[in-house]
Amino acid sequence: MVDRYSLTISPQALAERFSVEVPDHYKPRYNAAPTQLLPVITSSGSSGISWFYWGRPPHFAKSKNLAEKIINLSSETLLERPVLKKMLMQNRCIIPADGFYTWKKVGKKTAIPHRVTEASHKPFSFAGLWEEFEDEDGCMVHTFTIVTIHSNELILPFHEKMPVIFDKVQEQIWLNAGSTEIELTNILKPYPSNKLGIYTVSSLINNPSKDHPSLILPAPSGDQHGNLTLFD
Repeated sequence: MVDRYSLTISPQALAERFSVEVPDHYKPRYNAAPTQLLPVITSSGSSGISWFYWGRPPHFAKSKNLAEKIINLSSETLLERPVLKKMLMQNRCIIPADGFYTWKKVGKKTAIPHRVTEASHKPFSFAGLWEEFEDEDGCMVHTFTIVTIHSNELILPFHEKMPVIFDKVQEQIWLNAGSTEIELTNILKPYPSNKLGIYTVSSLINNPSKDHPSLILPAPSGDQHGNLTLFD
């Protein structure tokens, strides 16, 4: 499962890595959280960045059911229901990122947050699916969910699920409108453990209103109570 991630690279680095046009209002995100408006790249608009809500539409959505939209979708379920299979074949996107957060329980009420990055600290992307809905003013609202897979050996002690992480080759397959069902499902697999790194961060990451560079700094276990540092 993933319910927080980061995208801290510059607009120039984002444009270069994903070969897209990046709007002027882009800014790094250190604590991207559900319901927020975040950058994605869709299979129908892969030359530019789109801005979709993560997991569920905002409060003004008409349907009560929209408020129950999930932030993650297990890859194992994509072919089980016709509506999900249709999304897989038609509504694919990738979510640019350079890290995600996971928590390790150390007691009944305590969990220590960790940040997971690519071992070489390069940006990557998550596999995603998107939907659209109509708000009360008749405008279309776009949302996305992150596809998850069973965890690799590194993430399993923290959670049984992890996001599907793509490299450049897998991104091209995922965003290619002509990719077959077999080609798509073949790339839905855990990212290799030896290509990832992990370290502890401050529990301030638990607060979705916090979004500043110090959140991605390594934090000793003694700082897990959210104590402020000189960087806050």
